Amino acid sequence: MIAIGGAIGVGLFLGAGGKLAAAGPSLVFSYALCGLAAFFVMRALGELVLHRPTAGSFVSYAREFIGPWAGFASGWLYWLNWAMTGIAEITAVAIYVHRWLPDLPQWVTALIALVALLAINLLSVKLFGELEFWFSVIKVLAIVVFLVTGIGLLIGGADIGGQQAGVGNLTEHQGLFPAGLGVTLISLQAVVFAYSAIEMVGIAAGETQNPRQVLPRAINGVIWRIGVFYVGSVLLLAMLLPWNAYSGAESPFVTVFSRLGVPGIGDLMNAVVLTAALSSVNSGLYSTGRILRALADNGEAPAFAGRMSSRHVPYGGILFTAVAYLLGVVLNYLVPKEAFDIATAIASFGVVATWATFIICQMRLRTAANRGELTRPSYRMPGAPYTSWATLGFLALVVVLMGFSDGAEHVAFMFLPVIVALLAVGWWWVRNRRPSARTTQPVAANTGD
Repeated sequence: MIAIGGAIGVGLFLGAGGKLAAAGPSLVFSYALCGLAAFFVMRALGELVLHRPTAGSFVSYAREFIGPWAGFASGWLYWLNWAMTGIAEITAVAIYVHRWLPDLPQWVTALIALVALLAINLLSVKLFGELEFWFSVIKVLAIVVFLVTGIGLLIGGADIGGQQAGVGNLTEHQGLFPAGLGVTLISLQAVVFAYSAIEMVGIAAGETQNPRQVLPRAINGVIWRIGVFYVGSVLLLAMLLPWNAYSGAESPFVTVFSRLGVPGIGDLMNAVVLTAALSSVNSGLYSTGRILRALADNGEAPAFAGRMSSRHVPYGGILFTAVAYLLGVVLNYLVPKEAFDIATAIASFGVVATWATFIICQMRLRTAANRGELTRPSYRMPGAPYTSWATLGFLALVVVLMGFSDGAEHVAFMFLPVIVALLAVGWWWVRNRRPSARTTQPVAANTGD
């Protein structure tokens, strides 16, 4: 439930509206393609977790199978992902609340949400788990209700705010690709962001009682549920209303339910998607706290980030991330309309880097097993190494396509050299401050067979 809850966030509940308005019904293909990549990423992660469950998750895997520099880079890129995602999520909270309190500034709502969730994360991991479980239940129930209701409206050819629901909405409004194939391909970045956080199941592995028994079942469940929820929801949205009925100003789910004419139903759905955004901020504070502690324990993050409370909460890392979230409050003050798109575009780099790390580590694990250096788990990446290379190629394509956008994606792409330079300088500083980092060797040196 934590993995599902982390994954079902504003990428779907808010971002799908703006992308449907931009790419049209072809957005369904983007979700299906990214869902396939997510399937292989999760299976790669599953193989790594079954090899060695750890609360440090892929940072320790990157360090073990690629090298010390990879652990440093992947950890900080993952932190960048969640720092930007948190900014997007608190921006979404402000957008949702704006429906009820239009005169309340976005930055005020974002600040209130941040303070509340920070307090919850600092109290105890048990409280986080309980809250995240119920957040996830609400989101999953909302998606199920939408799917059931949407199918009913579709079968009955219902009138939704003057528009008839039907399969024809996929093709009757300038076709499946109304904006062209290029816009659909560029939308892959936003869809990859929407699928982010499925790796939460791996990060939580080190804090479960029986990871080798629980994780395979949890990962398999996450894969098919996310596929149904995401692809199924976007397909239904595209059939219930013409693509140009949606916008990035509100959740597409709220758009559909508000047009049904049932009093209060739109506000109820808005409350649900509000909990979805709060849930993802909650997940971000949790996961980055653990990642930063893993980095700090290895001398790759400020020592403060590794501090633990008496309740076994890595409060240093959580507070470190919260400071970055405060920059999101400032962004909502300066550019409230662009804050969401800018944050999600930059966060996508962290998502791509994280997923690529899973794949590369799995490839190194397989290579080491073939050499007899370790025993490969029975739960494995299907089709490896061919599916591994194909997934890496897809992730590279997503990054390259961002450079051809004329929107927030292009702005984020221009930041890529800056991010790489900061990581290089950071690793140079860490390596020279701790000489042992230069001599540590990875388990396997090659990604081939």
